[in-house]
Amino acid sequence: MNDSTKVASRPGVMRAMYEWMMTHAQGPKAWWALAGVSFAESSFFPIPPDVMLVPMVLADRRRAFVIAAWAMLWSVLGGMLGYAIGAFLYDSVGHWLISAYGYGGELDAFRQSYAEWGAWIILIKGATPIPYKLVTIASGFAGYNLPLFILLSAITRGARFAIVAGLLWYFGEPVRNFIEKRLEWVMLAFLLTIVAGFVIARYVI
Repeated sequence: MNDSTKVASRPGVMRAMYEWMMTHAQGPKAWWALAGVSFAESSFFPIPPDVMLVPMVLADRRRAFVIAAWAMLWSVLGGMLGYAIGAFLYDSVGHWLISAYGYGGELDAFRQSYAEWGAWIILIKGATPIPYKLVTIASGFAGYNLPLFILLSAITRGARFAIVAGLLWYFGEPVRNFIEKRLEWVMLAFLLTIVAGFVIARYVI
């Protein structure tokens, strides 16, 4: 019995979820699932697209950068929704979303910083674990130039997904073996990264 068979036979909810995702990562539904998560994460959803991006790239490394570009496209479209929420619905939906992520009290100061550092805010924060929806909603709320916002979003989200896809493409099977053999620890690290992004957004920036 080889190592992959042994890994697949181990019980556990996380491992069962991973096996399910890997099984469906090459089907057409996976592309639309990645599109949905990428779109929603840029405007209101808390889970990043990596939950679909990583298994899809591992399942089909030859299309790694196509998958990254697909995630980038839908992330930017979702960012436009977040921008619209900040621009037109901030007093209702936008304020509620920002407050739900613990950032409502600081948004006025964040808005003022756009006058001087708007481009850098989008570029830097769009490539970090900090929830990107905070950037998109704040950009709309601040009235940041929309075409420039779209361009900068494409750059920062494209770079972020391309780096993840590029690492998976380059290292390939060793990465997959590492994830499968230490799945619980990898998932824990992933969850801690998400939590760290929210903590940074709330208490550091």
